[in-house]
Amino acid sequence: MAATSERSSVRFETWIIISVLVIITALSWLYLFDMAAEMSAGGMKMPMEIPVWTPRYFLLMFVMWSVMMAGMMTPIVSPTVLIYAAVARKAARQNSPVAPTLIFVFGYLFIWTVFSLGATIAQFALDQAALLSPMMVSTSSWLGASLLIAAGVYQFLPIKKKCLSRCRSPVDFIARNWQKGHFGAFGMGIKHGVFCLGCCWVLMLLLFVGGVMNLLWIALIAAFVLVEKLLPGGDTGGRIVGVLMIVSGIIFVLYAGT
Repeated sequence: MAATSERSSVRFETWIIISVLVIITALSWLYLFDMAAEMSAGGMKMPMEIPVWTPRYFLLMFVMWSVMMAGMMTPIVSPTVLIYAAVARKAARQNSPVAPTLIFVFGYLFIWTVFSLGATIAQFALDQAALLSPMMVSTSSWLGASLLIAAGVYQFLPIKKKCLSRCRSPVDFIARNWQKGHFGAFGMGIKHGVFCLGCCWVLMLLLFVGGVMNLLWIALIAAFVLVEKLLPGGDTGGRIVGVLMIVSGIIFVLYAGT
């Protein structure tokens, strides 16, 4: 009877965690759909101009990037979150101080929020240099080519391999980096987020190539990261895509020179 009750409790907790992750993802994508629709409607009603970067507009762009990263990366971290929850349950049975799983998630998303601040600053700089359209797409073939080649080359660098190996082995990550308490859980989330960021930050800059608010482009990048991190052979597939990105960048360069 006790074993049955424990299994039911585990299933209930697992469904709660999954539901929270799904809600975070769904709300993030709903926000992006709504913002993209507003921008599209605005573009149909009036000529699009380079935005004026007031503090309010900067905050709006920072929120947009933060929500976008949450929507893209929450599904990808889900297996690690569930493993953390399982280990936390075992630790709790041994009277070890553990934090709610959501604390680990907050630590992970904190890193992507920091990245979002950097991305917002980069967007501001590109706007000031007149290298982005009002729809947040690169207006420079050279910029687009540089980002594609950089993303392709990064796929083969040792730091990418190291970070990807940590992301593809969530059990090993949890075992190596387990810490007790709320600060420990938050720190673990941050550390996992750093490895994840090390895998993906250049890929995220490709949003400036296809359009920061191009929902299809956002979904394609998110799907690529998901496959690369979670599926068998994802690391090999990532290198193949890296070659394609380099080739695409070279084509962009040749096009820019004509």
